Amino acid sequence: DDSIIIASGTTVLAFARCIRPIHRLTVISASIQVSETLAANESIDVVQLGGSLRTSSLSVVGKYAESPLAEFSCSKLFLGVDGIDLDFGITTTDIREADLNKIMMHTAQKTIVLADSSKFRRRGFSKIANMDEIDLIITDEGISDKIANRIEELGIELTVVPVTQKQ
Repeated sequence: DDSIIIASGTTVLAFARCIRPIHRLTVISASIQVSETLAANESIDVVQLGGSLRTSSLSVVGKYAESPLAEFSCSKLFLGVDGIDLDFGITTTDIREADLNKIMMHTAQKTIVLADSSKFRRRGFSKIANMDEIDLIITDEGISDKIANRIEELGIELTVVPVTQKQ
């Protein structure tokens, strides 16, 4: 019985594949792959944003993706990023995607960044947000203790999950 936003990217697509709601769930997404994955579950109502298609990520961007978000309120945004620099903030490689992500953040009550440990100390081309706008980061055990401690000092909740090898 929740409404969430799932942005685009390979990490959030992997997350979407794991969603098993107990009750009804409404998901708004810019990712065609996320929407397609979730559409197979009858307990999930999917709202696919429109807009200009980015063929590299099969996601939408632009004003037609952004404008419907003003009409919604969601509890959480699950956001994939291309870089996390603790001084600069979170980034992506595409300006239009950064703009859409900013609007998604305003639509959601809580911003959750899903990023593997390789994304730390990296910067993408376009800034999405400052670190103080992030509520929770979920990453893998490859994160250094120094970075983990700094994230917690910034007041950001951090969840570190073990990496499992696929057989």
